[in-house]
Amino acid sequence: MLKDGSKKQYPKGIHVYEIAKDLSPKIYRQALAAEVNGKTVDLSYKINEDCELNILAFDDEPGKKAFWHTSSHILAQAVQRLFPDAKLAIGPAVDNGFYYDFDVETPFSTEDLQAIEEEMQKIIKDDLQLERFELPREEAVALMKEKGESYKVELIEELPDDAVISFYRQGDFVDLCAGPHIPSTGRVKAIKLLSVAGAYWRGDERNKMLQRIYGVSFPKKSMLDEHLQRLEEAKKRDHRKLGRELDLFSLHEEGPGFPFFHPKGTIIFNQLVDFWRKEHVKRGYQEIKTPIILNRDLWVRSGHWDHYRENMYFTKIDDEDFAIKPMNCPGSMILYKRRIYSYRDLPLRVGELGLVHRHELSGVLHGLMRVRYFTQDDAHIFMLPEQIGDEILGVIDLVDYFYSIFGFKYHVELSTRPENSMGSDEDWEMATNALEEALKAKGLDYKINEGDGAFYGPKIDFHLEDSLGRTWQCGTIQLDFQMPERFDLTYIGSDGEKHRPVMIHRVVYGSIERFIGILIEHFAGAFPVWLAPVQVRILTITDRTNSYAQELAKKFSDADIRVETDLRNEKIGYKIREAQTEKIPYMLVVGDKEMENGTVAVRARGKGDLGAMPVDEFLNKILDEIRTKSM
Repeated sequence: MLKDGSKKQYPKGIHVYEIAKDLSPKIYRQALAAEVNGKTVDLSYKINEDCELNILAFDDEPGKKAFWHTSSHILAQAVQRLFPDAKLAIGPAVDNGFYYDFDVETPFSTEDLQAIEEEMQKIIKDDLQLERFELPREEAVALMKEKGESYKVELIEELPDDAVISFYRQGDFVDLCAGPHIPSTGRVKAIKLLSVAGAYWRGDERNKMLQRIYGVSFPKKSMLDEHLQRLEEAKKRDHRKLGRELDLFSLHEEGPGFPFFHPKGTIIFNQLVDFWRKEHVKRGYQEIKTPIILNRDLWVRSGHWDHYRENMYFTKIDDEDFAIKPMNCPGSMILYKRRIYSYRDLPLRVGELGLVHRHELSGVLHGLMRVRYFTQDDAHIFMLPEQIGDEILGVIDLVDYFYSIFGFKYHVELSTRPENSMGSDEDWEMATNALEEALKAKGLDYKINEGDGAFYGPKIDFHLEDSLGRTWQCGTIQLDFQMPERFDLTYIGSDGEKHRPVMIHRVVYGSIERFIGILIEHFAGAFPVWLAPVQVRILTITDRTNSYAQELAKKFSDADIRVETDLRNEKIGYKIREAQTEKIPYMLVVGDKEMENGTVAVRARGKGDLGAMPVDEFLNKILDEIRTKSM
């Protein structure tokens, strides 16, 4: 069925690319891959039954991933042409391009990257066709051993007995790969290698360190140019760079992955917490605080010991095993069990700004974005089964409100049952259906993210979009039938009998530390007035106005405005430039004229000179901006 509602029929065994060609020359030119009944396939795939078919272009996420995946094969082919002894590991598409991991004797240099990129251009110009073929396990292993590809042999030997073992050939290059891929290397019109880094095989620091080359590619050169411009802008906005320049936070070798917040950064942190607290009180949440260390028995009962242990830190107290909490939920279970609840007491909404610790490999640590400790704005809702729908809708509304305050757009994914999970099929189906029904009730578009749920339940993930178009997964809603069962949580129903509650795990910020990192880059350090560490700086033109500046500072401070004075004997232009560099929202210039008239000369960040204002008029203006959280 076509978009206009009409239908077309094709003979059994037709290739997808033949259908694309028949539909229109434009569709055929832009086609990269296809979805057949939701599965992404090559354009050479044969249709043998009635199906839902979507032809994928670069604008479609699966089409883009196939494009970048093929680009990683072009990279691997170029590397092996120039470095014949290089062994191949893996080369997937990722969110912003692709990478490939190589085992080489000597790390790649900047000059090597340039040579590799030039070789890639030759492969693109040759317009090599990508051909898929399959082999039995023994032949597949023999082929990779013949080529000396020990990492590929390891991957093949770990595949299930019934797995289809497929390869892709482009010219003289062959790689083990499940696909899909675009039809030929010539579809890639613009490519750029971005960086090289070390990466442990399979992310395990006990394994060999490989060389990972990152790149990006596009079907048009103009798209690459735009992307590179965004990368340059992203460098300017890097939260690690701005964190140093604006004196917000720092990272130290004494605690890798454990950020230190400076006074100004702590102000931002506390403003986010204060906003969180006020909005949660309005919505009937009660705040709790639970211990950071709890014994092994608790983590066994919660399932974290079996399903999350590799990400946890441990210690011993009185010869007993304890764990530093990676999540807050088990503490909420214990608090729920302290008393007997009636069905009239539910839903019970409890929130915790809990400090959690998770073991992350040193190679993935990244400023505030990937850390080993963070404050999770957790909340847990214990409810009756019939309250599930309303509670999910309430959380969706809360998340939407928070993100709108910061000016974020977002998209939603529904993440389903992972392989490493617990609970019955019936519970998982019921929980997944409840989340999906809530999304439909809200009219939200969403994508299914197969197998990415929590080990105890499916979840709705909110991916917010920043000012550079990048997306960040922050908020989440997880529906859980398992924890209440494992902790034997009950309530007394209207029939006087004990029943099992259902619970929601949810966060809005996710990690407050990470959210601050996102905000730094989103606003390029120029925070809205209500969040800015310093909201007003008063700049004197002459020493004669110092006392007036100090009087103004006290007046603003008494009104809860975060204010500083600059009384230095420096030129006013210098003081203004410095305040602008520090991204302070308002600069108030005071000279003899302003002191005499009881006014201030107002300069706004990004707007320049707003002219003279009576002091109270400016004070009311800024207080209104803070109250309304104006952007």
